[in-house]
This record gives sequence, structure tokens and C-alpha cells, in this order.
Amino acid sequence: QVQLVESGGGLVQAGDSLTLSCSASGRTANIGTMGWFRQAPGKEREFVSAIRWSGSGTFYANSMKDRVTISRDNAKNTVNLQIYSLKPVDTAVYYCAAARHAYVRGNLLPIDFESWGQGTQVTVSS
Repeated sequence: QVQLVESGGGLVQAGDSLTLSCSASGRTANIGTMGWFRQAPGKEREFVSAIRWSGSGTFYANSMKDRVTISRDNAKNTVNLQIYSLKPVDTAVYYCAAARHAYVRGNLLPIDFESWGQGTQVTVSS
């Protein structure tokens, strides 16, 4: 079992940058890929970015690839998501997820991940 806890969300202004963090604990040796998804009110959960737990591969949604960077802090078992030039349309709950499989492709789906955090709210004001 893997436990995930997100942090770093909040209320920001359009144009600001933000770093979300996901701390993993438990059976982290079983993690192959860590991912970030987001879900806006009334919309489906969508893929934002993912990174192989080994750190050897990163993946980004086409719609976000110019404004996000995903990274892993090995010492802290943490995965960070930096979002730049935030827009009001980025307002959503951002979720961290863990998968056993070490994916070699992007455009991942929620069903590809077995463990989820509770989410952290990001609100971008205009």
C-alpha cells in the first residue's frame, strides 16, 4: 500500500507560478510511475504530467507541456509539479497518483494508477 499526500495548493493570481508537492510513504519500492492529474468542477479528471519513479522519464499533457515541470526528490520520496504562468482555467483540484507500472508513454489515464492522494485545491484569480 502506498500513501500519498499533496501540498502546495492555494489561491494565486493569474501569471503566478506554483509548486505542488506529493509525498509518498509506505511500499514506495512498488512504485513505477508517479503522476499528477487535475479535475475542475463539472469536468473529468485529466492527465497533467508523470514521472517514472526511477526518474528516467517524464511525460506531459500536450496542453500543459510548456507550463509545467515535474521532478522527483529522491531523498524525500517526493514528486514536485511546478506550474508557470497560471491561468484561471487552471483552477482545479490537483491529485497525485502512483502506479506500479513504469510507463514509457504519456497521456495516461486515471485507471492507469492504483493509489491516489486526497487532492489539493488550486484557485487562480484573474
